[in-house]
Amino acid sequence: MVTPNAQEVFIQGVTHSGRTFRPSDWAERLAGVMRPFHPQAAQGQGAHLGYSPWVVPTVVNGVKCVVVNRALRDYDERAWDFVMGFARDSELVVTEACLLPDPPAG
Repeated sequence: MVTPNAQEVFIQGVTHSGRTFRPSDWAERLAGVMRPFHPQAAQGQGAHLGYSPWVVPTVVNGVKCVVVNRALRDYDERAWDFVMGFARDSELVVTEACLLPDPPAG
């Protein structure tokens, strides 16, 4: 369950029973499907090659994840429901968290 104040949720590629979710590219597929949900959706050549800034695939501690920003819900609640429904139906672990920037090199 996601609290109303969460700014980001992490959908982890691990089921509630502890199994790794398959296929291995699930995070990229989910993020790719959500590409049209973008505040300034790009048009033209190559527009299909990016991700929404609100649904981003990543790896955290060796686990594939999709970081979903609450701004997606404000933009299109049906899109939010689709992503959260995917996580629920796939029995994936969902965690409220905050994605921190990488520390500066040096």
